[in-house]
Amino acid sequence: MKNSLYFPTSFPCIHTKRLQLRKVEISDVADVHAYLSDDEVRKYMGIHAYKTIEETRKEIEWYNEIFHHQTGIRWGISMKNDSTIIGSCGFLNISSSNVRAEIGYELHKAYWNKGIMSEVFEAIIQYGFEKMNLNRIEALIEPENITSVKLVEKYQFVQEGLLRQYEFGAGKYDDLYMFSLLKREYEHS
Repeated sequence: MKNSLYFPTSFPCIHTKRLQLRKVEISDVADVHAYLSDDEVRKYMGIHAYKTIEETRKEIEWYNEIFHHQTGIRWGISMKNDSTIIGSCGFLNISSSNVRAEIGYELHKAYWNKGIMSEVFEAIIQYGFEKMNLNRIEALIEPENITSVKLVEKYQFVQEGLLRQYEFGAGKYDDLYMFSLLKREYEHS
């Protein structure tokens, strides 16, 4: 059975009940810096909080680069009635030959515990399976990040194991849980 990945030619916007997921522009740099410079937001990302606007500008340029090279797609999250970017989400390390991608996300802490990431997560999982035709979506999560573990488990991701000292970032090696959701599981949930 041959499955093929669809990658959009123009950047797609996704609308949910309360949110808009859209392309992050360089003009959004101050909004993005507000949460990427926060140690609490970056705590489980294996990367130090950004100190300068230039670091954040390079992050946004990277979002555009991964889209251009079809290795990832990163949406900015905003409320429908406000264009301020309050977080980002999307797919990284897209493998078209294996029809899989890794999911990633972060949110400004002023918006934590309001159900926003659940709403985002549901929308991008749906986009990944139904529009991009992904067969597998993976999530790599530090064991201490209980909130993220609960989020992926809510959407029926299966914990496959612990990748010991899998990544080096922020001056240390991090263990990561590997979670995954398969298209057939998504279709039967």
